[in-house]
Amino acid sequence: MNKHKRIALVAHDNRKKDLIEWVHWNYHNLLQHELICTGTTGRLVSELLEKKIADDELEQSVRITRLKSGPLGGDQQLGAMITEGLIDIVIFLWDPMEPQPHDVDVKALLRIAVLYNVPMACNRSTADFIFSSPLIDEEYQPILKDYSTYLTRSRTEW
Repeated sequence: MNKHKRIALVAHDNRKKDLIEWVHWNYHNLLQHELICTGTTGRLVSELLEKKIADDELEQSVRITRLKSGPLGGDQQLGAMITEGLIDIVIFLWDPMEPQPHDVDVKALLRIAVLYNVPMACNRSTADFIFSSPLIDEEYQPILKDYSTYLTRSRTEW
């Protein structure tokens, strides 16, 4: 993981306001990294950051890759990016009180992030802790579990 991180930002509808407030609070730090967002979240984050850049008269641009909306495959796109080593951090403010039409995709995304040892925040407090860590601006090599024995097991072991 380089100093320059690739950070995924995702929020369910009832959590988008929380994520946008968090982005507003952390926008200076976020501008130092590449952002990957799903659907509407990407549009909202892009609009906010472009406004903040203009208001502060900064000579920076917003680097955002926008994926599809979560229910339309954005969560799966993000999961694929994690497996390819293209995501360093996930900030995913999901709604624990509202069933989602793509709950299986959400669960798969959470599983893949854990499997590949990607730091993940599912609430603002954890996102704050990740961003206040000195590792956010440092190179870091996560330790990945070796799954080779799992992949090479014989059928009789199942």
